[in-house]
Amino acid sequence: MSTKAGLFKRVIWIVLDSVGIGELPDAADYGDVGRDTLGHIARSRALALPNLVRLGLANIKPLAHLDPPASPIGCFGKGATHSPGKDTTTGHWEMAGIWLPQAFPVYPHGFPAELIAEFERQIGRRTLGNKPASGTEILEELGEEHVRNGFPIVYASGDSVFQIAAHEDVIPVPELYRMCEIARKLLDGPNRVGRVIARPFTGAAGNFRRTERRHDYAVEPPRPMLMDVLMERGVPVFGVGKIHDIYNGRGVNDYVTTKNNVDGMLKIDEALAKRPAGLIFANLVDFDMLYGHRKDVEGFARSLEEFDELLGPFLAKLDRGDLLLITADHGCDPDPVNPTTDHSREYVPILVYGAGAARGVNLGVRATLADMGQTVAENFGGSILRGESFLGAIAG
Repeated sequence: MSTKAGLFKRVIWIVLDSVGIGELPDAADYGDVGRDTLGHIARSRALALPNLVRLGLANIKPLAHLDPPASPIGCFGKGATHSPGKDTTTGHWEMAGIWLPQAFPVYPHGFPAELIAEFERQIGRRTLGNKPASGTEILEELGEEHVRNGFPIVYASGDSVFQIAAHEDVIPVPELYRMCEIARKLLDGPNRVGRVIARPFTGAAGNFRRTERRHDYAVEPPRPMLMDVLMERGVPVFGVGKIHDIYNGRGVNDYVTTKNNVDGMLKIDEALAKRPAGLIFANLVDFDMLYGHRKDVEGFARSLEEFDELLGPFLAKLDRGDLLLITADHGCDPDPVNPTTDHSREYVPILVYGAGAARGVNLGVRATLADMGQTVAENFGGSILRGESFLGAIAG
């Protein structure tokens, strides 16, 4: 593997899905004035986040009940999304050096009737739903009806996704996957969503449970992006969570899916023991999926504390050849004052730590999330089309 001597042999990049840190200057264009995911959660009650705070989280901006240390052990800053949009694919793609000319479409009022009609014609069944909803709520509402009539449940979310839920005993998983492949071909042009997602579930009414046979059908990212550059340089990339799906598998040598944030941190921990070099790239989705979209402020707060508790022993395992990068892809402010359950157009925190890295460096406001990808690329001796590396600032 090719790397520059004296820099970091291994980078662990963890995306805290939806953990934004305050509105972007163009928030008004998205109806997001005043939205502030971390700010509102911190104001809700005192948070126990000792490890994130000592890395520099409270140095990025004032956060209620959190005192910034005079000498944080990490480097800190925040990043703006250059591309239009505020969804998972947009944020992750920009991290890898892709600027989108226009946002992926979202469907706050459901998908166009003509699109659903054509989808139903091609799969030979009617559908249920066709509205934005959380995965558990839509099963509570329509799961029993689906079991009775065999019609798949189609629903949207704050992300640019077309989701199809079906009970494994009613529509076998291979048939659900076939339906998703049909949808993926239909969803092009103005309806070119970021991902089509198969959502199989099992159980009985009142106790439906989504299974681990979820499968995502993503849009192919433009070339070149970070993982292409790393692959060309022989740098192994290991994906944790939905990273593999977001980039359509390109340049991701190996990957694991996760059940929740705790499982995600366990998988990152296992990768640390088995993968001595390259990029370990992870997404922890509970903040978004379980709490942000459901406007559960207390659940979001507890999830942050859970991550922080797991982060402490993880930091102790890093050696001088490791660089840890913690960030987010967008916001999803659960503040109950704002009625929307959608993502929010926010800055994302940037925390960087390594035993062999500089400490206490203020990285400032980064103009694009691609600055992080450019930093990773430069560390491994490459470069991507967008972004300004801050590797020189953090090199110990």
